[in-house]
Amino acid sequence: MSFRLHGTAVSAGGRGVLIRGPSGAGKSDLALRLIDRGAALIADDTVILVRHPDGLMLSGDPAFAGQIELRGLGIGKVRNTASARLSAIVDLRADPPRFPLTRARLFGPFAIPFAQIDPRAASAPILVELLLNGAVLPLG
Repeated sequence: MSFRLHGTAVSAGGRGVLIRGPSGAGKSDLALRLIDRGAALIADDTVILVRHPDGLMLSGDPAFAGQIELRGLGIGKVRNTASARLSAIVDLRADPPRFPLTRARLFGPFAIPFAQIDPRAASAPILVELLLNGAVLPLG
């Protein structure tokens, strides 16, 4: 079973990050900054989520592999990969809570690490990497 989602996905260290937010929120910009730090683009604008027995896989339309919107320039080609296992979800928000009530999103039996991040913050790509690396202390 697969689903198409509005968002952008990157692979950092082989782990997939789904970046969600409304149009113009900064999804592609955050992805570009992660790519600059060594990540690879999976999909920009439309992400395909496929359920496997051991997890959820992120992929994109092969016809658009490596293509990302570069606001002010147009469509560009960047380092890319075909797919990665969903390891974190990031929702873009201009004013995220300082101490969130939840740090995971459930997709069926899978609890996926989750954060709300201000995409304009200089630290945004670092926060995504910290989330992926399990550096966030548990709640409580």
